[in-house]
Amino acid sequence: MSDWVRVATFEGDEAAARSIVDEINKEPGPPPGIPAKSIMVGFDRENNHVRVVVRFDSEENLRIGSETLDGMSPPDDSGMRRISVEKLEVLLERQAP
Repeated sequence: MSDWVRVATFEGDEAAARSIVDEINKEPGPPPGIPAKSIMVGFDRENNHVRVVVRFDSEENLRIGSETLDGMSPPDDSGMRRISVEKLEVLLERQAP
């Protein structure tokens, strides 16, 4: 069974990226309704884009988590705006030796 990822891209500066990281770190795990395995937040300084990659262990859990995440928005004072969402099946993941 494959893993799946949901990649959401937001417009936002470094302060917005740090804010979302701080918000995520307040909780010991994912919020209810998001059966995620992991989360990664990246910041593209050149384009002021924040990418949030959430990993799921099944397509069904991706669907469930996406429904919850689609209903969420960044806080009004965060300076972030979601500009895209992609859902991908992980076909290969290789760790460096």
